Amino acid sequence: MSSSPEDQYTAEPFVPERAGLAELREAAAGCRGCPLHREATQTVFGAGAGDARVMLVGEQPGDQEDRQGRPFVGPAGKLLDRALAEAGIDPGETYVTNAVKHFKFTRAEPRKRRIHKAPSLREMTACGPWLAAELALVGPELIVVLGATAGKALLGSSFRVTQVRGTVLEEEIHGHRERLVPTVHPSSVLRADDREAAYQGLVSDLGVAARVLS
Repeated sequence: MSSSPEDQYTAEPFVPERAGLAELREAAAGCRGCPLHREATQTVFGAGAGDARVMLVGEQPGDQEDRQGRPFVGPAGKLLDRALAEAGIDPGETYVTNAVKHFKFTRAEPRKRRIHKAPSLREMTACGPWLAAELALVGPELIVVLGATAGKALLGSSFRVTQVRGTVLEEEIHGHRERLVPTVHPSSVLRADDREAAYQGLVSDLGVAARVLS
């Protein structure tokens, strides 16, 4: 029976009690709650306003985020900021984070570009205690769920973003009643054949979130 912490698949032992966001971020840097920490450059914790009315939850950090240590700093993050502003939500007044805090990737060949790989349900569950702690501290009025993986992490494996995007859900999340607006992940807009239509769809969904907050 192996006793290494990553084999337990839970971040619980690494999450300090009664900590603020700064202490949480510091503690998360040493998280070994699942095997993903071995390959990633660093933990990418949430960032933004500690009293934000809206929390945006994505899937996991990408290549740029893994290198820089901050969420949503790559092309998808820039697109998200633009869409938020267009929908009437100030990006500077949000808190952004990911369901999984380490970059999971594959490489076709050594030293080649790192290709994003979707985290498993087990990895998402392992990382859940960090997200629960962030939610408890920020206490947002609304959670914007970015994409299928974030939706599964928050709402369970039956979540389908296409069925509920742009609607307001009320669910119990980590022991609290939360209002959520699901939409697509901004990286899917960058991959779309009709990028403009996909972008307008994202803005439209974020507009629903803006109306909830107004």
